[in-house]
Amino acid sequence: MPAAPPPAQSPHAGLSFTEFVVMMAALMALTALAIDSMLPALPQIAASIGIESPNGRQWIVTAFLLGFGGGQILYGPLADRYGRKPVLLAGLSIYAVFSMVAALSRSFELMMVARVMEGIGAAAGRVLPVSIVRDCYAGRQMARVMSLTSIVFMGVPILAPSVGQLVMLVAPWPFVFLVLAVSCVAVIIWAGLRLPETLHPQDRMPIALGRMVRAVRVILADRAGVGYTLGTSCLLGTIFGFVNSAQQIFTDTFHAPRLFAVIFAISAGSLAVASLVNSRLVVRLGMRLISHAALVGFILISTLHALIALSGHESLILFTLLQSIQMFCFGLVVGNFGAMAMETLGHVAGTAASIQGFVSLICGALVGFCVGQSFDGTVVPLTVGYSLCGLATLLVALVTERGRLFRPHQRTPEDDIEVATNHGF
Repeated sequence: MPAAPPPAQSPHAGLSFTEFVVMMAALMALTALAIDSMLPALPQIAASIGIESPNGRQWIVTAFLLGFGGGQILYGPLADRYGRKPVLLAGLSIYAVFSMVAALSRSFELMMVARVMEGIGAAAGRVLPVSIVRDCYAGRQMARVMSLTSIVFMGVPILAPSVGQLVMLVAPWPFVFLVLAVSCVAVIIWAGLRLPETLHPQDRMPIALGRMVRAVRVILADRAGVGYTLGTSCLLGTIFGFVNSAQQIFTDTFHAPRLFAVIFAISAGSLAVASLVNSRLVVRLGMRLISHAALVGFILISTLHALIALSGHESLILFTLLQSIQMFCFGLVVGNFGAMAMETLGHVAGTAASIQGFVSLICGALVGFCVGQSFDGTVVPLTVGYSLCGLATLLVALVTERGRLFRPHQRTPEDDIEVATNHGF
């Protein structure tokens, strides 16, 4: 009788699949917590640090996003050289320290420094989970893991504004930042005790300028990597535009500040539902079919939303409904775009995640800031921004796929040349 085959070795020894997914989600969720939990407190924070313009409050969000985007470029090379775990723990420590500094800030300048540095620390919680997942999984299975991670991760935007509101009921705004610091310390302890090192010793790359330049050339030569990173940048601009102006929209446009956390949670909840749906369908239907179809849906709904807003018939109920549908489509697009951007870059996953995160976050933050600064008391700038960013993303996808949308990627001789070039450095 033949012997049974040995069980497959876990790609993340010591962690069950469920704990692995939840841990990766918790790492990424620290970023959402740092953005969304303080939205209800923006007027009080702005008053304490001397910001007088309502649109000026958006700097508290944008400073974090710029630091978060800029920090992406640091962690990839460090993680490829020293391993995922030590670099991750170092970045999270920066996050925790500067969350405390933000809590103590009483000037605009110190708050901006604290938020930028907090964002730089939080970048470790974005780059390293992507690299760790890519170390352990590939292809559609990687997309499934990322979607499952997003389900847990999306629970934070649902709850974060409510957390901020609850804190503000019993304590002043600095305690919002103290909650961030305590949450980060808890994740540091968990990851420090349970997370194994996922980078194989033979895959470690020295921090050498020549090698880094060659790795960058590989990444920039990857058609899907570049294209879907740019597409993600365009769509992230819509989300950051909403986050920047959300508090003003509910307070100044709809005069319903008490409903802010509830409606924000409904929108974020639709993202979580999209991630669950994607995790169930992506292995069977493929990343391209799902994401391209959802992108078309996003454009159609956002254009309808813009027309309603321009006609003056916008209402809180319509806004909530259309915003939720748009976020559902967004959730089906971005997770798959991220997986496709990394699909052929496993051999330089850390550097690739850094560069892709840097480009998408910085560009998305700048687009979102422009959308947010256009706030004029209506939702017209936001909805028009959604539509334009969606169209730009569709154009990028068409160029990336050479016009082949809505179907599995079929390799061409040109693709074979690209792959051979990408692996020949």
